[in-house]
Amino acid sequence: MNSGGPQNQLKEQLNYQRIERVLAWIDEHWREQPSVDKLAAVAGLSPSHFHRLFKRFAGITPKRLIEFLTAREARQRLMRSASVLDAALSSGLSGPGRLHDLMVTVEGATPGQIQRAGHGMRIEFGVAASPFGACLIGQTDRGVCSLDFLREDSEAAAAARLTERWPKAELRPNARRAADTMSRILNGLKSPSGRPSLEVQGSNFQLRVWDALLRLPPGQLISYGELARALAMPGASRAVGRAVGANPVPLLIPCHRVLRQNGDFGQYSGGALRKRAIVLWEQSQDNGGRAEAEQGAQCL
Repeated sequence: MNSGGPQNQLKEQLNYQRIERVLAWIDEHWREQPSVDKLAAVAGLSPSHFHRLFKRFAGITPKRLIEFLTAREARQRLMRSASVLDAALSSGLSGPGRLHDLMVTVEGATPGQIQRAGHGMRIEFGVAASPFGACLIGQTDRGVCSLDFLREDSEAAAAARLTERWPKAELRPNARRAADTMSRILNGLKSPSGRPSLEVQGSNFQLRVWDALLRLPPGQLISYGELARALAMPGASRAVGRAVGANPVPLLIPCHRVLRQNGDFGQYSGGALRKRAIVLWEQSQDNGGRAEAEQGAQCL
């Protein structure tokens, strides 16, 4: 997925911000059952342009989203039974081949690397476009070590945060590699077989939580409490939540799949509304493209 240069990145970022603004507005006004014309006015676009843009970024039509909220189906539609969750998390827990079976490698940075603040490491980085806005991706020879969504700040600010995390590492720009990796990350949201490998810095507890998230099938969402129970730590919901929040590679380690106990989307490193957009997009992929089968664009 090629970012297409700075001008295209800026255009995509502005488009995503329009959709995020509409998602925030829908949160406040969905009970009014707003028309597509009203939503397009909030975005500052024509109805037809808005509808195409919304479906591209959110993965479903505005009508489907409002129906989704109106019926209060979030908990039932987005979160499956604990037995399914247990089956997903318990698969491959024993034996050296479990990560191979998952087709993804999670390697924690060594204590020496952490102590040396990345000395001797080379990190290639670049900004890549995604359906959820642009992000900066950092990668070593062993895998992805950082993914940071661009918000109000710039690419330079995101690169500065990468430098803060690995102050003594050698950083080299490589936009093409970042774009290729983003394509693999998006494919991994549909099927784990195509996910890139990882090189992440975290405690043993954090790595355990992140590994559990990687076991969740595409479209499977859980609560913090359910995740804690699946890890045999039923009283550690807050600690699990902190580990989820410390995830340095959102999207790739799918922390967006963790909801609050009441079904609310909660917070996210890229913003709560971005998390909702990712979940909706992933749900549309998990539905086998059924949203595409709607007649036309199914405008309101």
